[in-house]
Amino acid sequence: MYKNILVPVSLEADRNTQGAMAVAQALCDEGGSITCLHVLEQLPKYATEYLPAGHLEAARAEVVESLKSLVDGVDNASAVVVDGHSSRSILGHAENNDVDLIIVASHQPGMQDYLLGSTAAKVVRHAKCAVHVLR
Repeated sequence: MYKNILVPVSLEADRNTQGAMAVAQALCDEGGSITCLHVLEQLPKYATEYLPAGHLEAARAEVVESLKSLVDGVDNASAVVVDGHSSRSILGHAENNDVDLIIVASHQPGMQDYLLGSTAAKVVRHAKCAVHVLR
């Protein structure tokens, strides 16, 4: 069905990342690829000054290890960690890498998010490819 699938991954407990990976594997064509993308939100400079030395590097390493375990054993799957704003980074990666499907796991949102999480809602509204949302 799809040749190049992007699975944005949030490591928060209420996200169904395993489910998103299962859907990605089911929808991926033979020879297709799956990319798990985690976006590390930028912290303001004034906030990082109060963090212990090496904290950000340790947090990044922990994210990389979590993503590795998620793609371990999945053919043609890779993990990518980028810095930036979640929805903009997801949309930019999709556009720059010819992604034909984005599978995003959404949380249980409040009314302000109109039935989708704010990141998922922005991806759905602005993606130039198909988007599959898991709840």
